[in-house]
Amino acid sequence: MNTSQYIFKSKRLGFRNWKNEDFKEFSLLNSDVDVMEHFPKTLSKKEVKSLMEKLQNHFLKKGFTYYATEILETQEFIGMIGLAHQDYKSDFTPAIDMGWRLKKKAWGKGYATEGAQRCLEYAFNELGLTRIISVCNLKNIKSENVMKKIGMKKIGVFDHPDGIIRPELKKHYCYEIVKKEGETGG
Repeated sequence: MNTSQYIFKSKRLGFRNWKNEDFKEFSLLNSDVDVMEHFPKTLSKKEVKSLMEKLQNHFLKKGFTYYATEILETQEFIGMIGLAHQDYKSDFTPAIDMGWRLKKKAWGKGYATEGAQRCLEYAFNELGLTRIISVCNLKNIKSENVMKKIGMKKIGVFDHPDGIIRPELKKHYCYEIVKKEGETGG
């Protein structure tokens, strides 16, 4: 097993930059209606290619991204968990956002929580970041629960600019976690 490709790992997951070989699985993930239930729409192959390029470029420019995420034991691609600079119009941005999108087969196994916690630790301890936000629409209870489990606090509700595509998803929660002075973990 080649685990040297990972930028960092958690107990069960590996986090890395994107490879062209991820395209097929990432396309399947982003075209799944259930996975994309809380997003504006499913993505076409062209949109997935553009998103992958954006994520790769974000990593090159910022040193972090929504990482391609794999199960360490099998090296199975399960989706993305990570960090990205967001500057859409809101009271909470610009900020570094933490997000996740996993295929259904990976749901209910604690991967989102484990991955988000490890990304927080990496953000605070390795990247030197001090504030992370995460957002989800008001109906996305599973993502909101992950935010709570990793110690984030709700700081407000806002109208997400992407909500114009699906008005029922317009209202979003914003959660935040701030590294305390002298703290070494996430």
